[in-house]
Amino acid sequence: MPTSTRRSFLASVAAASAAASAAAPLAARSALRATTAPDPQKILVLGGTGFLGPHFVRAALAKGHTVTLFNRGKTNPGLFADLEQLRGDREKGDLQALQGRQFDAVIDTSGYVPAHVEATAKLFAESAAHYQLISSISVYRAFGDKAETIDESADVAEVGDEDVAKVSTIRQSMPFYGALKARCEAAAEAAMPGKVANIRPGLIVGPGDNSDRFTWWPVRIDKGGEVLCPGDEDGQVQFVDVRDLAEWMLVCAEQRVAGVFNCTGFQGRVGMRDVLSACKCATSVAVTLTFVSEEFLRENEVGAWMQMPLWIPREGRTVVANRRAIDKGLRFRPIADTVRDTLHWAKTERGDKPFARTGIEAEREQQLLAKWHSAAKSRATGEAGK
Repeated sequence: MPTSTRRSFLASVAAASAAASAAAPLAARSALRATTAPDPQKILVLGGTGFLGPHFVRAALAKGHTVTLFNRGKTNPGLFADLEQLRGDREKGDLQALQGRQFDAVIDTSGYVPAHVEATAKLFAESAAHYQLISSISVYRAFGDKAETIDESADVAEVGDEDVAKVSTIRQSMPFYGALKARCEAAAEAAMPGKVANIRPGLIVGPGDNSDRFTWWPVRIDKGGEVLCPGDEDGQVQFVDVRDLAEWMLVCAEQRVAGVFNCTGFQGRVGMRDVLSACKCATSVAVTLTFVSEEFLRENEVGAWMQMPLWIPREGRTVVANRRAIDKGLRFRPIADTVRDTLHWAKTERGDKPFARTGIEAEREQQLLAKWHSAAKSRATGEAGK
């Protein structure tokens, strides 16, 4: 799949989020926390009511921290009604509600435009000890171009000053998403040198993920029958559960972690069959997973990433190194937990909403499976006749 296609899809869903229900952290992930409880902190969240933000807020509250939200009040306006919520609009330069306020840590989950990040970071340059920007692995210049492993030292994408000057809204930033995220990282670090954690998540999944980039698989497999599965079954897959990301964000805030960190899965290699088998184990219906070749998918114009969520062809399967984040406490829950909880959320809250952006239509899927089996039968017959 061309890099531009994948980048444009990532960009189109980057700002769309939905709140995930909080779950109590598993005891097995106690290594995420320091051996002694940190002092209660005053934390400002820029955003806080979308997909990632609410889980971070709940995690912080569970640890006894005081959380204040700053946003426009348009996304999930009734959420966290008992918390202090400051109103403003970064796109309009309205930061008046933040003037003169002091916080121990600032969590920026909504920074897409460099000027916005620069303005808010400068406000707290002297008063806050920690600024955290949720960036993206899309910052990398060659991400998805070829099969290689990249770490935080890899070159980032660039965008011209004339294009940056034209961007004042999240919508306008989408064509330059990765490059502008890189500029946002630089703006934060320039305003608060040595105090910034630039966190680069990969695909964020889990309960509440309305982008459907991962959700499609648990839902599709739960319908049962024969499922068309993409490409080579051992192809490496990376993503991060929204709850694992949120918990690690809190660790970074509590421990004043600074630097640049990739935040995506896993500890060890995870293949496509591993993920889809976890989906199969989460359902009680009869399921057959049929993996077809990448060549077959290309010949039949089946698109990677969108029509076949999570699938990236071999030649463009860039692996993102995550050792730095793991060394700072990032942990991953079992994939089976992510699948089970995502499926439960989809059944109870997402409902029957169609998958408009991801997945392949049922009729088309059956046609392709029939074609795949017919070709396999023909090959077997030909070989037998030799």
